[in-house]
Amino acid sequence: MQRIRRSTMVARWSQPVTYLHIYECDSFTIGIFCLPTSAVIPLHDHPGMTVLSKLLYGSMHVKSYDWVDPFNIPKASDKSQPRLAKLKADTVISAPCETSVLYPTTGGNLHSFTAVTSCAILDVLAPPYSDKTGRHCTYYRDYPYAAFPGNFIKKTDEDQGYAWLEVDYPSDFFVRGGQYMGPKVEV
Repeated sequence: MQRIRRSTMVARWSQPVTYLHIYECDSFTIGIFCLPTSAVIPLHDHPGMTVLSKLLYGSMHVKSYDWVDPFNIPKASDKSQPRLAKLKADTVISAPCETSVLYPTTGGNLHSFTAVTSCAILDVLAPPYSDKTGRHCTYYRDYPYAAFPGNFIKKTDEDQGYAWLEVDYPSDFFVRGGQYMGPKVEV
């Protein structure tokens, strides 16, 4: 398959993102991501997790996808091949707003955030990421549906609602740790 060259793309996430770790146990983790204006958390997943996300203040652009075939998980050797995803959301949200719920296979579990203004988002992940159990974050790059030959979906007016997601390792994305100064969480 033909690839789009990375050298033609401009890195969008040069602003540092700060993560405030609040609490973690075997069942869930709680944290806050603080994004300065224009900062980006690249397209990533939450495999096998349910995620509750609440925008605390500010505005952000959210782009999210669900896999077209969520139960057809590629083998490790096939992870370099793009997978077809359906666009779930491509919108700007502003606080105050509803809490988002992302389920393991629906609700926009693959998503990216771009800060329109400085903003913060509270995330509760259940269960938490765990390399030991295979729940680790994978980053992706999205390509238009028409970018790859041999498309698998019949041409319709909804073609713009699909994209190819390819595993990506954003070398210039960095999250710095911050200190949570709020009340102690006890369970």
